Amino acid sequence: MIDLAKDGARWTVTLNRPDKANALSLEMLERLDQVFAEAALARGLRVLVVTGAGDRVFCAGADLGQAKDATDITIHPIWESVSGRLAGLPCLTIAALNGTLAGGGFGVALACDLRIAVPHARFFYPVLANGFLPQPSDIGRMNALIGPARTKLILLGGQKLTAIEALSIGLIDRIVSWNETSTMLSQLSEAALTADPATLVAIKRLIQTAPALDVLADCRGAVYEQSNAALERLLNNRNV
Repeated sequence: MIDLAKDGARWTVTLNRPDKANALSLEMLERLDQVFAEAALARGLRVLVVTGAGDRVFCAGADLGQAKDATDITIHPIWESVSGRLAGLPCLTIAALNGTLAGGGFGVALACDLRIAVPHARFFYPVLANGFLPQPSDIGRMNALIGPARTKLILLGGQKLTAIEALSIGLIDRIVSWNETSTMLSQLSEAALTADPATLVAIKRLIQTAPALDVLADCRGAVYEQSNAALERLLNNRNV
């Protein structure tokens, strides 16, 4: 249900459960956690793409029908582990949204560096209507990406956004037809695939955090002094 394709320095992770709208079961979440943990140790990895199978839905969120009590899966700590590992990867991460994004599926997309979506994609996170809480990191990342007012529009107003609306507020970065997705991914990946790894991870860490003195020192050390120790700290996310 989680497919992993490795093509040199680029990996593609596919949520492959189209008959269930790619809803995430606990088994799938555990596999994602393993894949992202493996990716964190893959020093040759430069780009990781996450997408979904089918042409309708990227991810419908948690598989609420899996557990006897739906709360069991919605509050499981695996969600935070998966999104945290993905967000911390020392490479460029891209969510290629092949369709609608709902609920817990936001955690995967928000943890990526970039998000592209097909024109018919829709975006909604109906936790209020369903009586659940969103994952804490989802709120933080959504706030940072689109601001508190628009975060409230989605989480409290229960609004379902079109791809055009999502693009206009910065929730996604590009709208592209599925036939052109491969070309767009190649364009977005080109710089990262050819970059010096130290420069790639240093820029990512500076974007992720306020440039604290220790992070800035490690970034400069890794890039300008070729310090292996500084690079290892950046790769392992120790200062973030």
